[in-house]
Amino acid sequence: MAESKSGGLLGSLRQLLGTALETVHVRLELLGTELEFEKRRIFDGLVLGAVALVFLGLGLVLLCGTVILFFWEGYRLMAGGLLTVSFLAIGLVFLGQARQRVRAVQGMFQKSVAELRRDQSLTQDASPHAK
Repeated sequence: MAESKSGGLLGSLRQLLGTALETVHVRLELLGTELEFEKRRIFDGLVLGAVALVFLGLGLVLLCGTVILFFWEGYRLMAGGLLTVSFLAIGLVFLGQARQRVRAVQGMFQKSVAELRRDQSLTQDASPHAK
């Protein structure tokens, strides 16, 4: 009879250990998934920023050449200067937007932390000392 109780206790401990390991496994998978999303978000921001810079640069060169050709001899230098200043300002705005997108972290591993807090609250509620 004592043997069946110890076997039951060992079985319960094995089941508890299995549940704990499964919980840790799921949490690690969630952590890996969130890490992959962060990596892709940063990579997408950098690629989009680089492509935008290439096309903006080409567009600027072509537009500046066209505008300068349309002005008379005396005003070509002023037109080139104004275009340069305006495009530099626009480029700085886009650069600021790209930096903001890359730095905009909404809380790394937010879902993992929320799940761990939920697990913690469930274990505290299930404890015999809970009121």
